[in-house]
Amino acid sequence: MTYWALLICFIASVLLTPVVKRFAFFVGATDKPNQRKVHQKIMPRLGGLAIFLSFLIGVLIVQPASQYTVPIVLGAIVIIITGVFDDIFELSPKVKLLGQIIAAGIVIYGGVEVHFINLPFDYRLSLGILGVPLTLLWIIGITNAINLIDGLDGLAAGVSSTVLITISGMAVYNGNVLVAALGIILLGSTLGFLVYNWHPAKIFMGDTGALFLGYMIAVLSLLGFKNITLFSLVVPIIILGVPISDTLFAIIRRFLNKKPLSAPDKSHLHHCLLNSGMSHRQTVLVIYAMSALFGLAAILFNLTTLWGSLLILSVLLLITQFIAERIGLVGKDHAPVNKFLRKIFYTLKAANPRVGK
Repeated sequence: MTYWALLICFIASVLLTPVVKRFAFFVGATDKPNQRKVHQKIMPRLGGLAIFLSFLIGVLIVQPASQYTVPIVLGAIVIIITGVFDDIFELSPKVKLLGQIIAAGIVIYGGVEVHFINLPFDYRLSLGILGVPLTLLWIIGITNAINLIDGLDGLAAGVSSTVLITISGMAVYNGNVLVAALGIILLGSTLGFLVYNWHPAKIFMGDTGALFLGYMIAVLSLLGFKNITLFSLVVPIIILGVPISDTLFAIIRRFLNKKPLSAPDKSHLHHCLLNSGMSHRQTVLVIYAMSALFGLAAILFNLTTLWGSLLILSVLLLITQFIAERIGLVGKDHAPVNKFLRKIFYTLKAANPRVGK
């Protein structure tokens, strides 16, 4: 039934998106071009509503029996209301944050909470009262991380789909019925929207979609991986490597440049790849590939030994830092890894003139 629901949600999203597009123009939920935007014409930006409605259809079809289903849906409704109002009226960051806190509070009250973190050698770190703020920070952080990468046609929808494939696949493997069911129907709904959001896009998902996808991915990742026996929070962090790393480098970049954390800029991952000479589609496909690579690494991380997991994590961190420095995610003046590698190269070249020829 769940896999049939994926197809039904896909079809529902394909049918609902044009309706939502007309509704977006009717209520004035449009995105106007400016110096920070890539698009050159007024675009409707309420597409996330089609994803949400299709997702609700899937929930009604599958009817996953779990104590978490109702709180998750109620929190999603709060997120959707927040996103719709922001797409129409452009809410202040504080009001948007309040909506995210309320949504996260609903699911936490419903029992979605990190009570402990599994560590290597069968150790368990009990979080106690810190479980609530950690869960709150996770949901809000991932919600905004997905929102930050929504800068090119098809980018957030495609990356979210890649993440959902990994989460749902691992949930099926681990026998987590709820996460698998919700992940699969959300995947179908997102892919249906992507038909209209692929470059050149006919509609944007807006904050309605980006916040909803971020919220759902945050909640599903908590439910799916909080009891994994090795570094329980590391697996979802790896799966969400693209949005999380982009967000972290943005925070570091603004701190180094002495700018407010909420200050917008054009130095995110997709901006840097575009500035390197890639086309719109090439940039999106490269980021898709990065997201898929992180997903594969998460699967291997969960299946390998302790030392294999540490090796995978170390290689991922090194590659991420290297790429970030090469494309200028932090800034051209902040490249310690690349400077260190160049220093090694020139030292070897001085010792052996044939190196580098």
